[in-house]
Amino acid sequence: MKGPASAALALLLAGLGALLAWTVTRPVAPGRDVPALIAGSLADSGVSHPVTAVLLNFRGYDTLLELVVLLVALAGVRCLAPLAPPRGGAPVGGVLRELASLLLPVLVLVALYLLWAGATRPGGAFQGGALLAAAGILALLAGRDRFLWRFEHRLWPLASLGVGVFLAVAAATLGAGGVLLGLPPAHAGTLILLIESVALFSIAVTLVALFLGTGELEDRGP
Repeated sequence: MKGPASAALALLLAGLGALLAWTVTRPVAPGRDVPALIAGSLADSGVSHPVTAVLLNFRGYDTLLELVVLLVALAGVRCLAPLAPPRGGAPVGGVLRELASLLLPVLVLVALYLLWAGATRPGGAFQGGALLAAAGILALLAGRDRFLWRFEHRLWPLASLGVGVFLAVAAATLGAGGVLLGLPPAHAGTLILLIESVALFSIAVTLVALFLGTGELEDRGP
């Protein structure tokens, strides 16, 4: 990239840097006591952990957009590489197979525990989904890739299920009360558990699919 294109890019980056410098040097006006506001509304959130209350109720659109970002990343990888099991030169050893047999049930149980614990303590769909994805990747590395062809043909419905359920809840709350993702206190706990349960599975599917796409990307080179 030379000539006018380089100059335009340099000018754009300089402008962005100046904007960021101006933003961080602006005086910050005293804000509202956000922790006190969260604590005062925690009883209506459906959960007792403030982080989960914020991410799944008070500012649920943040979590919705995070799920969308994962889908966009998956779309980018799928445009460049198909799903393919990890290719290694040596066959899978017995130690890895036995280790996978021992760890897979534990990983799944801990992932489900993190999902359930998110209502009262640190945890939730993203932590549980990452652990469930680790279980799937471990299964693939151990040679248990018989589910891969089914995974390929159902990838997008499974990966987008979390966003779909989130949008359905958002549409329902908007139609019922006029507030986007304003969960009714009487049903907030149930709706949060539903959203997180489906999101956990979609996050795990997306992360495994991202892992499966990396092998082909590396083989293609620049």
